[in-house]
Amino acid sequence: MLYLLDLIGVFVAAVSGGLAGRQKGMDWFGTFVVGVITGVGGGTLRSLLIGDVPPVVLRDPAYLGVAAFASIVAWLAEPLWCRMRRAVSVVDAVSLGVFVSIGVRVSQSHGLAWWACIALGVITGTFGGVLRDIVRAEVPLIFRKEIYATAGIIGGAVLLGLDRLGLNPDFGLYLATVVVVTIRLLAIRYSLNQSEV
Repeated sequence: MLYLLDLIGVFVAAVSGGLAGRQKGMDWFGTFVVGVITGVGGGTLRSLLIGDVPPVVLRDPAYLGVAAFASIVAWLAEPLWCRMRRAVSVVDAVSLGVFVSIGVRVSQSHGLAWWACIALGVITGTFGGVLRDIVRAEVPLIFRKEIYATAGIIGGAVLLGLDRLGLNPDFGLYLATVVVVTIRLLAIRYSLNQSEV
């Protein structure tokens, strides 16, 4: 189940990156590159930090395959996405939630302390977006007033808290993902930022 959710996260994040590249006026190759690095960037850095080398993206071709396919989808379907308001932000929120939860779970499996699990969850959820924004010559969301990393921290803490309560691990994973996505979407909807909370 964790593997499937991870691939879903890669797909959603790569779509987010691809759409962001298209909106910046990039050609098909630029869109492809931005989509792929957004899809696998966070998980790759997490793997390097915990010593899981070579990273899973280089051991399992499904990761690059899914990221590549999602980037193509973003390129081909961009006119459709443009008719959907804030599509990139919504897709990005979903990828943030999925990757934070995955990052926490993978870190737990390596026996890391709770704070390290949360930190690596946030890194997993945000680093692909950091790369995406840097390539697009923008200040990454995580370094602005946006409620972005904060949503990941809260979601990671919720996941660990639910584990302490002895709830079903899969249920905790899904609920924490929903918490992150909800916080992020509410922040977008009501234009909330760090200085207002």
